[in-house]
Amino acid sequence: MFRSWLMAATCVLGATAALAQDATQEYVVGQQEYMVACAACHGEAADGNGEIATMFKEGVPDLTGIAKRNDGVFPLLEIIHAIDGRAVIRGHGNPMPVFGNRYRAEANGGNALFGAEAIARGRVLELALYIQSIQD
Repeated sequence: MFRSWLMAATCVLGATAALAQDATQEYVVGQQEYMVACAACHGEAADGNGEIATMFKEGVPDLTGIAKRNDGVFPLLEIIHAIDGRAVIRGHGNPMPVFGNRYRAEANGGNALFGAEAIARGRVLELALYIQSIQD
């Protein structure tokens, strides 16, 4: 499984490098994905204060402090799995969407040339790399 993530990551990183025009745009794809998929809950500043954050009993995590909460290390693979959601057994009531399924379904709907799974994994990776880039 890790090997397929690595292959998808290589493809996405190559595509990201081609899209990025300078260092300030390095995570632009992930940032755009974040604003569409995550900001309503986690907030535009990723501080857990999104528009609908008050609707959750448990609150919404501050994504800018993930590395701090992990002794200064950003757990990239864990974050990828949390975003993707397909490899995690979730209890009832977990509000975090399963983005892997959503992204794959969207890619299938568009008759993805390179395969829906690769596109889904690329979108998850872009999002995870953006979140890594905004750590305090």
